[in-house]
Formats: sequence, structure tokens, C-alpha cells
Amino acid sequence: MKTNRVIILLTCLILWTACSRVPVSGRRQFRMLPEGMVSNMATANYQAFMEEHPVVPAGDPRADMVHRTGERISDAVVAYLKENGQARRVQEFEWEFNLVESDQVNAWAMPGGKVAIYTGILDLTRDEEGLAVVMSHEIAHAVARHGNERMSQQLLIMMGAVSLEVAMREKPEMTRDIFMLAYGAGSTLGTLAYSRQHEYEADALGMVFMAMAGYDPSRTITFWERMLEYSGGSDIPQFLSTHPSNEARIQAAKDYLPEAMKYYNEQ
Repeated sequence: MKTNRVIILLTCLILWTACSRVPVSGRRQFRMLPEGMVSNMATANYQAFMEEHPVVPAGDPRADMVHRTGERISDAVVAYLKENGQARRVQEFEWEFNLVESDQVNAWAMPGGKVAIYTGILDLTRDEEGLAVVMSHEIAHAVARHGNERMSQQLLIMMGAVSLEVAMREKPEMTRDIFMLAYGAGSTLGTLAYSRQHEYEADALGMVFMAMAGYDPSRTITFWERMLEYSGGSDIPQFLSTHPSNEARIQAAKDYLPEAMKYYNEQ
């Protein structure tokens, strides 16, 4: 009985000390993994993916727009976090924005600010502000550390309250499998296994982040209305495979727009 009580108390202590709050939303989240280790794992997977897939080089107007938009949003977010005493959340980030040549309608982000946009989604974004909707959503996933949260939940369920270092040493294959599951890093890498809660939160944070960078957050509604029309057929874009319905997120964006507009720095 005493042993069980000790285990329960230790588990509760781990859960409590691992909790933090997401910027802007203020939601309390559970993350028990060292962000540096998770970022290293993500960087290795990101680099491997980029080596195996055609990346649109700098100098191409499309790639330049991706780089420019990503840097503009990430700079605004970093400045906001510094002003609000949350700079530590992104202190280990090494931002990287790449455009991948693919017909897939897709985009994703990995820990540490590693973002990939597929050329197939550019027909739907159409211009820089449309692209800002997608990129701010993916940057929001990274800044909110949704992947760490997801992986922590999976480790706790499958392996108990152990550290990532212990998990990698004692059960490396299972740990890698959990990482792949948490980040959707399967054969295509890009289908992120986030919960609907994470998706709605990334939508809201994304609207705020693009507003901070001087992009009109109302374009979020326009983009998802366009995506709703596009996905009216039988084939669901990979970008939407684990996301809430387009109708639901359009309504959520409309409801949140007044709040996002408070951060709008028109340029």
C-alpha cells in the first residue's frame, strides 16, 4: 500500500511540475519531455525528409515567399513572447521554412520551428496573406509545443511516467514509434496526429500570430471557405485528414476574429 501511495504521489508530482500554460490561450498543458531532446529528434527527421524530397530552392518566387512569410510571423511571435516574459518557450528554436515540390495539399511543422509547405497548397493560399494563414497555424503548433504534449500523453499511457532518456535507453524502438505516432512522422511525415483541441487552438493562435505580423486575420475565414469548396469531393486533402470539419473551423474563426483583431498591426 505504501509503495502504491508513493508511486501515485510521485506521478502527481511529475504531472504538476510538467504543467505549463500555452501563450495567448492560457490553457494548462502537460509536457514531461525535455524540449531540447524532442527538438533533436525532430531535426533529424526533418533533415532526413528534406534530403529525400525535392525542395524548391531559394530564388524561386514561391520559395522566397515561404521564407519571407515564415520569418515575418516567427519574428513577430518571438518579439511578443519576449515582451510577455515567455522567451524561454522558443529559446532553443532554429527556425527553418522549406517549400517542398509536391502536388499534395499539405503543410506541417516539427518542434524547434521546422516548417514544411507543399507546393500543392499554394493554389489554395493564392497569395502571401493566404499563405500566412497556413504558416501561422503551423508555427502555432510549434510554439504551443503540441507535439511534446501529444508525445508526453502517449509515453504516459504506454510506458508510465518515465523520462524520455530512460524510454530511449530501455525501449528505443517503442519510443521511436511513439514519436512517429505523436508527430505523424510515418512514410509521408506530414500528417500530424494532433487532437481536435490542438487544431482549434492552433487556428486561434495562428490568427493572433498572423495579426501580430501585420497580416489580416480575417483571411483565415476566406481560406477555409476556399478549402471547404475544394474538399467538397470524395478525396480529403492530407492537410485535413485529422482536422475538424471545415464548417466547424470557419465558424470558430468567425467567433474568434474580434479577439484576433486586437493584435492586428496593419502594415
